[in-house]
Amino acid sequence: MIRTLVVDDDYRVARIHAASVERIPGFTCVGEAHTVAEARRAVEETGPDLLLLDFYLPDGDGLSLLRDLNSADGTAPDCIVITAARDLATVRSAMHLGAAYYLVKPFGLTQLRRQLDAYRLWRTQTSGAGEADQDTVDALYTLLRGAASPPSSDSMMPPTMRKILDAVRVSAEPVGACTLADRLGVSRPTAQRYLSELHRRGAVQLHLEYGRAGRPVHRYAAS
Repeated sequence: MIRTLVVDDDYRVARIHAASVERIPGFTCVGEAHTVAEARRAVEETGPDLLLLDFYLPDGDGLSLLRDLNSADGTAPDCIVITAARDLATVRSAMHLGAAYYLVKPFGLTQLRRQLDAYRLWRTQTSGAGEADQDTVDALYTLLRGAASPPSSDSMMPPTMRKILDAVRVSAEPVGACTLADRLGVSRPTAQRYLSELHRRGAVQLHLEYGRAGRPVHRYAAS
């Protein structure tokens, strides 16, 4: 379970976000904090894996809290920023401090769930051993950065891309570019290019499988 701490000065909003976390498979909310001081204590006492962090707090700001956690001894929790702060300086600072994502209030609970699902998948994919090639690195970044955009409609896809998506959907197990190329009579680079684009759009999920040599094999399943 991904242990999540919700930090928001608004008690009602914090309860809503905590309840949303509890409803998502693989997550549990270990507490709510409404000030910087409460958040510091909660991090020490509960050891969360993830913070849902608001930046506007009554006794300080979440950005300073994130900076302090990153500079402290030990491993800092991951962080998804949830804030009304829109200025680019704050966004840049959050990115520089390693925030996994930045959600600007107001947003829908569907968007929050989508981002948490993406974070869970990213965390699963980065927990394995072995080496990562550039395609793997790109895919891991895409998991977080592309998650807030809803998938494109099938009707807007090129015919070959739609055929590849349909083949992934009917496959009983995650499938790779080589297998799809053989099934559909296209080249492997073409299949891989469309799979990467479908993954970027959120239409398919990436599964990394590590063989004995440690190089990951990319397989895809329908989202």
